[in-house]
Amino acid sequence: MRKKKATVPTQIRIDADAKREATEISACIRLGMSSTVNSFLHQCLLVKRLPFRVGLPSDSKITWEAMDEAKVVACDPKAKGYQSKEERKAALDEE
Repeated sequence: MRKKKATVPTQIRIDADAKREATEISACIRLGMSSTVNSFLHQCLLVKRLPFRVGLPSDSKITWEAMDEAKVVACDPKAKGYQSKEERKAALDEE
């Protein structure tokens, strides 16, 4: 039987909006914030660095708006899905 590792309570200060959004994203994939933070920390240990590139954003406002919309759609079980870009294009042509 696998022995459960010891955990320690940790308190950190984070941006309220970032926490709220990250909590929503985590909920979409059925994770709590503790599991999300633990996953991040373990990924740092695995790759021996931050698990993403750090830099200044160069994306346009349209890109950010599309990413925000994608988050909403990803959490909406009633959102229409498409099997191909042709199917999506046909749906856009109908609108």
